[in-house]
Amino acid sequence: MQKQLILSDTNVMMGKPIIAGTRITVELILEKLAAGETNEQILDAHPRLTREAIQAALEFAADALRADVVYPIGERAA
Repeated sequence: MQKQLILSDTNVMMGKPIIAGTRITVELILEKLAAGETNEQILDAHPRLTREAIQAALEFAADALRADVVYPIGERAA
């Protein structure tokens, strides 16, 4: 499902991953969720979105992080 709903086109939103058929970025959805908005609030604000699209955005982000290498950094000395 995710691969059909998430697209990236260099001519739309500077190539950021978006929900197909919209200019709504995965980044925007993640920011709204991180800010505490509920799925219902996001859907109300963006009527072209679906619950499946929000879920696809989360799956896309999880896949992107899974493929990424993270190098933890320790606390800096004062």
